[in-house]
Amino acid sequence: MQQADMVLIGGGIAGLSLAARLARHGRVVVLEGESAPGYHASGRSVAFAHYGLGERIVRTLTALSLPDLAAHAVRHPALHIASAGQAAALDALEDVHRQFGSDCARIMPDEARALVPVLKPEACAAALLDHGSLKLDTNAMLQAHVADLRAHSGDLVCGARVSAIRRYGEVWRVTTSKGHFAAPIIVNAAGAWADEIARMAGVTPIGIEPRRRTVISFAAPEGEDVRAWPFTKTVGEGFYLLPEGRGQLLASSMDQTPSAPCDAASEELDIAIAADRVEQATTLAIRRIRHSWAGLRSFAPDELPVIGNAAGAPGFVWCAGQGGFGFQTAPALSRIAASAALGLPFPEDCAAAGLAPEMFSPARLGA
Repeated sequence: MQQADMVLIGGGIAGLSLAARLARHGRVVVLEGESAPGYHASGRSVAFAHYGLGERIVRTLTALSLPDLAAHAVRHPALHIASAGQAAALDALEDVHRQFGSDCARIMPDEARALVPVLKPEACAAALLDHGSLKLDTNAMLQAHVADLRAHSGDLVCGARVSAIRRYGEVWRVTTSKGHFAAPIIVNAAGAWADEIARMAGVTPIGIEPRRRTVISFAAPEGEDVRAWPFTKTVGEGFYLLPEGRGQLLASSMDQTPSAPCDAASEELDIAIAADRVEQATTLAIRRIRHSWAGLRSFAPDELPVIGNAAGAPGFVWCAGQGGFGFQTAPALSRIAASAALGLPFPEDCAAAGLAPEMFSPARLGA
């Protein structure tokens, strides 16, 4: 039996960013079921930080996180495009950017097509260019948190699949394929498996829904250096497109297909839809998919993060439901989760930005 002050289940960005903070306050062990951290959603994220994702709470968390994210990111513009019928949606998105003080500008369609010359006129009747968005280095972020955890005598145990969780007195005991671990505080940061972990512990699930998202990779137009192309995203349903090196592009139809927790894989239909949406809106002819992959993004019923103590289960802390915004909100969310786990006051800057513990509490979901 390995003893700790806090055991975290899940070695993705949610668990590791929180573990790095908690390790300053006691002995922390992170249990990851796979052979390496960030194997599932965190290792398959395109991870581009921008304000075109989520709603007010998520965007506020993003704004609070951007200064910390800069250490493992490069500035890269984001171009939000709208067809003639989507002008109102683009207006609303522009208002969001203005509210958060983003370095953005409404640009003419011909200016947008100068930035991304393959865009068809009908797909880009209006555009918003955000100069403050960030392309995140996900591996660097994960490894920095692991290094921070270990620097404070914490431990990451990979290949530790959880098979049982029981509470004895004031201590939780976790049985895994790598042995037994005990701590008075257990944090559920298991992503798509968060409800399964809760059931093992006898805790009411929160209704986490994993949703599959597929990304495709294909060659850029021959002879075209696309590295300066912005991250390009349609307002509403459509696709996103971004450069990956000099001669390669990534794209997704932004699909959200409900799935059971699993090692997600791309499916032919999702690949075809992504390619078709790109071809409908651009002059690109995708003749061959070089690579494709899929990951599961996990959502609570109201699509907001779930952070806080479970009802009737002392020491059981939720850190789940990060959806597709886990990396870009990790600095702020990990501080909120650390305050919940340690019983500390809610972070002052988060409160000043209009956030409150009850917005994240599992109690809102009856858990």
